[in-house]
Formats: sequence, structure tokens, C-alpha cells
Amino acid sequence: SGMGALYGPGTDKDLGSQKTRVKPEFFQQPDEVKKLALAFIKEANELQKVAATGDAAAIKAQFGKTGESCKACHDKFRKDE
Repeated sequence: SGMGALYGPGTDKDLGSQKTRVKPEFFQQPDEVKKLALAFIKEANELQKVAATGDAAAIKAQFGKTGESCKACHDKFRKDE
């Protein structure tokens, strides 16, 4: 998914004016991160296929599934503000 490249070691800490919402657990649970990332990839790839059909109802449904895969990771690994 490339998520690992987005969050290098130490990015769970605020540095200067740079604020982060990633929890330290993101770095401590790589298998869970991988599982959630693969679920997102699966749903995003399906969204691409469904979007190509032009079926608005199917696109809306799949967009919701893709969003839920995003939310699963955010719920687990993003700090609340």
C-alpha cells in the first residue's frame, strides 16, 4: 500500500510546528497495519472496477466500502483531536 513509506520512525511524535495524529501503536503492530492496508487496497481496486461500469448506485455502494476500510485504520491508529 505504501503506507509504511508515509510514516517513518519518529513520525508519531510532534516535531516543531509539524503535528501528527498517528498513534505509536501504528509502529508497534505492523501485522495489523498490513492487514488494514491490504483491505483498503482490495476495496480501492474494486472501486476502480465498479467506477468503470458507470453504475452510480454500485459506485456509491463501493465508495462506502472503500471509506469503511479507511475508517478502520483511522479508528485504530489515528489520535483524536
